[in-house]
Amino acid sequence: MTISKNTIHPLVANRRSPRAFDRDRKISPEMLSNLLEAARWAPSANNIQPWRFIVGQKNDATHQKIVSTLSEGNRIWAEHAPILILAVTQEEGERGKQSYAWHDLGLATTQMVLQASAMELYAHIMAGFSKDEARSAFSIPAEYVPLTVIAIGYLGDVENLPEKLQAREKAPRIRKTLDEIAFQNTWGEPLA
Repeated sequence: MTISKNTIHPLVANRRSPRAFDRDRKISPEMLSNLLEAARWAPSANNIQPWRFIVGQKNDATHQKIVSTLSEGNRIWAEHAPILILAVTQEEGERGKQSYAWHDLGLATTQMVLQASAMELYAHIMAGFSKDEARSAFSIPAEYVPLTVIAIGYLGDVENLPEKLQAREKAPRIRKTLDEIAFQNTWGEPLA
């Protein structure tokens, strides 16, 4: 079964995770609010809404603290994004372990990413950061887990990236085929 990229919504089809962000264009407070509102309205198991977002805007102390937690490979490009968001989820709550907390945070960040796409912004979600440093820097309570950092901004000039990253930015986007990810009857049997 093959579905053309042309058959899915353009917000999904055009979404990508760039490393080259415009170093000068800012994101307005209204746009930032729209991104967070999109996340806020995500579906959530039992409506627990376990997601929390620590928002850094370029040149503020929060942005600088988030940058300091990033791996070197992410820091060299992500520090230029006008918005960095540390995405955190609550694994333990009033009902005990919240088994779907990571999933719910994923839904919330997906809605944020699609809202960014609708506003002609781009988002790059990263796992390459120190959770321990983030927990310490922001005094995150034990029941919450810092899970990802999201860089958001306008597309920038790929030539501003180191050569190795330029090649990655210019490479074609590749996804597994539906036969590899969608099954029927038994594991591994492609959907007809």
